[in-house]
Amino acid sequence: MNNSQLLKGILEGCVLLVVSEKEVYGYEMVQKLKQLGFENIVGGTVYPILQKLEKKEYLSSRMKPSSEGPDRKYYAITALGKEYMINFTNQWQELTNIVNNIITKQGGNSNGQQ
Repeated sequence: MNNSQLLKGILEGCVLLVVSEKEVYGYEMVQKLKQLGFENIVGGTVYPILQKLEKKEYLSSRMKPSSEGPDRKYYAITALGKEYMINFTNQWQELTNIVNNIITKQGGNSNGQQ
């Protein structure tokens, strides 16, 4: 399994977590995700996620003027999005606990042998 396969399942939750702090526009989201460790993330990955989350009504959007050019589309989390985000966070913590437990019991060996 490569990183892109893993990312597909978690980026929606991560985007919602970022937006839950404050309204953001697309490019700002890309930069924030890079700062948080997703160094190779690009707009071509983030923008479809923002659109998908808006379609699911997890995000709302509005256009705001920019002093640096055309208006920007800002995204904010909705009540439904907060519910999804909380559920995502709980499931992610449960999953990481399980995986960490397995890694610990296997002694950290990648080939499964002790």
